[in-house]
Amino acid sequence: MSNGILLENYQQVEQEMDRLVQEAFFQADFLQTLVNGDYTEAQLRYFTIQYSYYSRHFPRVLGAAISAMAPIDTWWVPLAENLWDEAGKGIPGKAHEKLYLTFMLTVDPSIKTDEHGIPRDEPISPAVETAIQTFIDFFRMASPLEAMAAVGLGSELFAGDVMGQIGKGFKHPNYNRKREINVLFWDVHADEHEPHHYQLCKDILEQFTEPQDLRTMLDVGRRIAESEALMYQHLHEEMMKR
Repeated sequence: MSNGILLENYQQVEQEMDRLVQEAFFQADFLQTLVNGDYTEAQLRYFTIQYSYYSRHFPRVLGAAISAMAPIDTWWVPLAENLWDEAGKGIPGKAHEKLYLTFMLTVDPSIKTDEHGIPRDEPISPAVETAIQTFIDFFRMASPLEAMAAVGLGSELFAGDVMGQIGKGFKHPNYNRKREINVLFWDVHADEHEPHHYQLCKDILEQFTEPQDLRTMLDVGRRIAESEALMYQHLHEEMMKR
């Protein structure tokens, strides 16, 4: 049993995760406020800077996940492909941190960055730092199955939908009065990258059919997803103070 639920197949794990994601992300304060067009310019600017930190640290998360994988190519290669995508497949200027700049500097061209594209205006929020560190610390002690569940169910399962909704939110007319915001960074993840990366994880995860394994996957998925949802909630609260 997991929270009173008897898990018999992988589809049930996905369904339980979908329920959590709807409540913790789509019905929560950040996305609701964003898509309604209710944030101010200063608040959007703050989120944009803070998410840039989360985005540029995500390759470290994937590297930590690879270190916890089974030493079998079907386990680590899917995550290596994800990491290679983050690097823009080696094409100069196509790395995701460079793509993010095309978004950030249309939100506010006055944001100052150093030679690496790191914002100078705001230090990293504890909310973002905690989310990143939670991920990395988890992989230090995770079994291969737990690590794959953390990436697959705890992130990639819903990342495309969440990022697509963020991109949609930034298209709201209220946010585009001065200039058009470039949301390609969000659209690329929503339409292509994240669904593909989840499928690669799922191909491994759905091979585990024992109730104990299903329970482990769901518990890990919830733990990691809730950590990310908490980051968005705390960022929303910080934004509302600006």
